[in-house]
Amino acid sequence: MPVTPRPRILLLIPHLGGGGAERVISLIAQGLDQEKYELHLGVVTRAENCAESLPPWVYVHFLEAHRVRAGALRLVKLVRRLNPDLILSGMFHLSFLVLLLRPLFPGNTRVLVRQNGTVSASLAFGGLPWYTRFFYQTLYRNADQIICQTQSMASDLSLELGIQQSQLAVLPNPVNVDEIRNSIGVNSASRISNEPHLLAVGRLSREKGFDLLLRALVVVRRQLPNATLSIVGTGPEESSLKAECHSLRLDEAVNFAGQVAQPWKCFSDATLFVLPSRHEGMPNALLEAAAGGLPIVALPTSGGVVELLRKQPGVWVADEVSAEALAASLLSALGSLRQGEHFAHPFVEEFRMDRAIKAYEALIDRSLEEKVR
Repeated sequence: MPVTPRPRILLLIPHLGGGGAERVISLIAQGLDQEKYELHLGVVTRAENCAESLPPWVYVHFLEAHRVRAGALRLVKLVRRLNPDLILSGMFHLSFLVLLLRPLFPGNTRVLVRQNGTVSASLAFGGLPWYTRFFYQTLYRNADQIICQTQSMASDLSLELGIQQSQLAVLPNPVNVDEIRNSIGVNSASRISNEPHLLAVGRLSREKGFDLLLRALVVVRRQLPNATLSIVGTGPEESSLKAECHSLRLDEAVNFAGQVAQPWKCFSDATLFVLPSRHEGMPNALLEAAAGGLPIVALPTSGGVVELLRKQPGVWVADEVSAEALAASLLSALGSLRQGEHFAHPFVEEFRMDRAIKAYEALIDRSLEEKVR
């Protein structure tokens, strides 16, 4: 009796080893059932740090383009060669390219795209190319499903772009809660110093609000002069942030730690985690900090984040997106916390790997069933 071939799934990401969106795709690749699917990963640009965190049953294809749009021809060749049953794209600018090229793909290939930010906030904030709204409005309608991390994101996408609700799916980001907790020990108070040390993690870009955090730290240090900060991540604003750090006379107080493959390795030295973003979808850095039990101070970066964190023990959400509001929340948190205090953060349980991957598999299976029909 012939064996039915497994559905071939192609995950696409610009590069791995970077921020939260890259980590999500890596975790999906690790978590999807290898006996159920034939798994492939297409890495469009950089190749470093890609394969070492992936299981051997995931076939990795390095397109080695110098930027996403320069990889168009190579991407078409890869898709036509693999003839995947389903493509899942992990970031919006790559999704634009995938959907633009879709007429050149095999006609039976399903295309899912993952939206990794709140569309209205991203468009209003600026800094995106002029054609971004047009691409959202025209290309996203060519996707079989658009994956959002929160219902707030999905409602925003529908309202802003007129996308039908039936085209939208709300799925949680996968977070390896057990790995994080086993690595650091949730209930351990391992800090030797009782001086406050803040931790922030993310891409060094303007929407992440690290400039707001630096200005807030100045205010905090007026009352707590020994307060320090570590910023984990790299990005286009690194030079300007370091210059601002110097102009604010924070050189001795701030450590730019660069890219760290497992940010939770920094948790044991932190008094609390800070999310200073101007706007976000559902950042994995926040969820990882919650898995690690860190107290959390956040700006109200999106409806989904506010809804998740509202009235949670060990969480302080500022009243508005500003350096002043962030400083007030930091001082409130630091004035309330006991040395080494950690919190269970039960809200992170819904993002556990097994639950999140099960939700992704259910969506993939539904999409494949629609393809058969």
